[in-house]
Order: sequence, then structure tokens, then C-alpha cells
Amino acid sequence: MEGSAVSDGPYELPEGWRWVRLGEVATQIRSGFAHRKRDVTGGDLLHLRPYNIGTDGTLDLTQKFFIPMDSIREEDVLLEPSDVLFNNTNSVELVGKTALVTQPMKAAFSNHITLIRTRREICAGEWLALVMRVLWQRGFFAQKCNKWIGQAGYNTKMLEETLIPLPPLDEQQRIVAKVEALMARVREARRLRTEAQKDAERLMQAALAEVFPRPGSALPHGWRWVRLGEVCLPTERRDPTKNPSTCFVYVDISAIDNTIGKITLPKVILGQDAPSRARKVIRTGDVIFATTRPYLKNIALVSFDLDGQICSTGFCVIRANREFAEPEFLFHLCRSDFVTDQLTAGKMRGASYPAVTDNDVYNTLIPLPPLDEQRRIVAYLAQVQKQVTMLKRVQAKTEAEFQRLKQAILDKAFRGEL
Repeated sequence: MEGSAVSDGPYELPEGWRWVRLGEVATQIRSGFAHRKRDVTGGDLLHLRPYNIGTDGTLDLTQKFFIPMDSIREEDVLLEPSDVLFNNTNSVELVGKTALVTQPMKAAFSNHITLIRTRREICAGEWLALVMRVLWQRGFFAQKCNKWIGQAGYNTKMLEETLIPLPPLDEQQRIVAKVEALMARVREARRLRTEAQKDAERLMQAALAEVFPRPGSALPHGWRWVRLGEVCLPTERRDPTKNPSTCFVYVDISAIDNTIGKITLPKVILGQDAPSRARKVIRTGDVIFATTRPYLKNIALVSFDLDGQICSTGFCVIRANREFAEPEFLFHLCRSDFVTDQLTAGKMRGASYPAVTDNDVYNTLIPLPPLDEQRRIVAYLAQVQKQVTMLKRVQAKTEAEFQRLKQAILDKAFRGEL
């Protein structure tokens, strides 16, 4: 018996399609069960959780959680190809994300996941997964879900009543195949874009390697080896909690965009709310250099609008003595592998958060050219950075276009226009 048609739906469907309630085309709609981590003493049965349902419609098994096999009847743990896993409880923006099972697998699943198994003679699981993905991306579940403090839910009864478009089975299969072929082309284009992005990042590193002599090599005429601290001025600290009602701009490691060497997301805080690590004063032209692994490449040049503000003690503040060094020269030198290679060669200390000290940074040997040569190098690297920034801007625009293209493909599939 075929699912009954619903005469009225959100929009008009192509000829031969009909609106049905999801419950009419499903043989199973059932949620899983909770299993607390502290209850696990060992196990060999995969227990799927919301983080295993990716935002791209696939299962993500990067993280795996196992429970004892005797937690559930064996006949209840076999997932079949074309089963649909629906994330019924999550944050508002994530509730409703869906993954398609593509191969047989033994797995249980959380009570925050609902298994939907379709009547395969009238509704392919691949088609349902496609429909649910489109609904989620359109914000349908975010709009319709039950909302509580901190999370949202879309229960089994709501699923059963959800209207979905149902074309004939052969049309479902044709559209799913067409969507997959188009998405494969999009994925390949994105892969090429990612490679281009890596090339852009390598462009600056290649320029830095070209400019700065290798450690141990002979220096050009007029250059000399010095300790970084020899060309730096003293810096100061301030305790913002002593001015509890005063606002400060605070820079921590997350505020650094290390691909362009700029501070992009500083935080505005009251002195009374300042983290214990917010102590170092920064000035225009200072170079702030993260001293904790894996953030050694989080390096930025302080702009004038942050003059006199504060940063985390997780940075070494490098203040150029302009009698000997240009700030921009020291900035580019620190961005190269020249400094970080010396710091990671046996100077990192600490088990949980390996780090170097400010003194380690100041004691680093650097090649120092005359000021005129420093300015020439800075001008050259500024042009390279301009090219890198332009390439990244184009790549970001391309990524946005890929997202629009994927959405357009799914929308056309949903309306029978492919």
C-alpha cells in the first residue's frame, strides 16, 4: 500500500509528485538510548552520538565512543544501508542535522538520535536523507523545534507529521544520483581551492626564506648576528583589576589571524573582569609573539588603535629599538621559521602546555642588516603580503560561492528542477 497523498503542501509539486507525512513512508522511527561515560568500564559496541552526524549529510566517525555489547539486544544494533539518522536534540542551529548510513554496521545510538528506516518500495532512504538535509539547511527544524534553555528538540511525533515531497521511486533515484554527481564536482573544485589556499600561504613562507639567511650561513656584507633582546626596548605591565570600572581592550591568542599577522578580534573587558593573564601593555609597532605550543606562529604587529592596551602574558612583547631595528623587520623575521625553529629545538618546557619564556625569545640569534636594508626588505615583503591577502580574499569569495552552489543544487532537487 502506498502512502496517502496530502493535497496541500508548502508549494506546488511537479506532476507525479505528492506531499506525504514522513510517518506514512517509514517502517521505523525510533530513538536510541543514553549511556553515560562514567558507566563505561569497557566495550566493543560503537555508540553513535550527535557529534557523529556531520553537517554535510554524512557520518563522521573521527570520534568513537564504545559501550558493552550486552547493553542492548544484538538484533537492535544492525544499521542497514539507506537508514537515516536524525539528530533530534542539540542546539537550535544543529537540531535536525541528518546522516545517511551507506554500509551495514553494528552500532547503537544515543537517545539524541532517531533512526528512520523507510518503506523502500516507495521511498528511498537516500531521497529522505536529501530532503531532511534541505529542510535543515533552510532552517525548518530550527523554526519548528521545541526550545529549552541551552538546547532544542524535535521529537518522534513531530517527525511523523513532517511533510515531505515524494516523487516516484525511479525519479527519486535519478535525482539522488544527479545530486551526488554535482556534489562530487563541487568537492573536487573545493579541493583545488584548498590547494590554492595552501599555495598562497606557502608564497609568504617562500619569500621569508628567500630574504633571511639560513642559520649558520655567511651573512651578506653589513649584516651581523645579534640576540633579539639586544635590539629591543623594555616593556611594561599593568594590573587592570586595580581599575575595576575601566574598560580595556584585551588581546589573547584567539584574537590573532596568523595568516596575515594582524589582531582581528580583540576583546573589550572591564578591569574587574580581566583574566589573570591580562598584564602586558602593548604599544604601536610592538610585535606580540605567542610563546605556547602550538601557537608559536600566532604573531602580530600592534596597530596604533591598540596603543596602551593589554595582552595576555602568553605573548612575548617585542618592542623594537628603532636606533637598530625597524618594527616591521622584526615582525617578518619572527614570522619566518628562523626564530621558531630555534625556539622549538629543545627550549620548549612543560608537559600539558609546552612553552618558551620571554628570555628564550630575547636570546634568539637573529641576522640584522643595516636599517636601509631592513626597510627595503620590509617593502618587498609588504608587496608579497598584499598578493597573499588578495589571493585569500578571492578564495574566501570562492568558498561563499561554493556554499551558494551547493544550496542551489539541493533546492532544485527538492523542487524537481534537476
